[in-house]
Amino acid sequence: MKRILRLSFRNADLPPLSAEFGTRRRRVLDLPLIAWLTLIWVLLWSTLTWANVITGLVVSVAVCLAFPLPRVDLGLRLHPWGILRLVSYLLHDMYTSGVKVTRQIFFGLPHRAAVIGVPLRCRSDLMLAATAVAVSNVPGGSIIEVRRATATVFLHVLDADRPEELEAARRQVWRIEELTVRAFGTPDEIARVAEPPPPPQLAAGRPAP
Repeated sequence: MKRILRLSFRNADLPPLSAEFGTRRRRVLDLPLIAWLTLIWVLLWSTLTWANVITGLVVSVAVCLAFPLPRVDLGLRLHPWGILRLVSYLLHDMYTSGVKVTRQIFFGLPHRAAVIGVPLRCRSDLMLAATAVAVSNVPGGSIIEVRRATATVFLHVLDADRPEELEAARRQVWRIEELTVRAFGTPDEIARVAEPPPPPQLAAGRPAP
């Protein structure tokens, strides 16, 4: 006997946070969309009651079944262990980098800044954007450009006095890319970040203006 309803966490072929409904002609229901339509229904009635919530759910499911949206796979996968590792790394890195930047401002000598190009291993738009956002959240460096054609991010580094500092900045970007992909990437992307990083396009960096 076939199941009428299947959830995405039990079927890897389904998009995340979705459910497959039906037996013969199966339809994919987007659970966040149903929740959003239900919320709009309750707001239209201006009263939060069980009757309005249940009616909103029924109407939302009926609308999604009657007017199905085309299936679009954004390439997003949710890996709980990978998400935990990414959050832990970012929190630790934000703390240590914040302390380092504070010491440079109040107790250190002026440092030479630079802009370096770091080629990434994943070329999908989602992973490029997610990696750029994660890197920008860490003090001491910020993304100033993302070049989609070559999957390269350009990073402004505050401490670039020595080549070792530039190499450490590149390794940090590659580490964040790996953790981001292992948290949200597809199996193909996870296999890609397991490979060695590509050679940097700018070996010594470019002094910042």
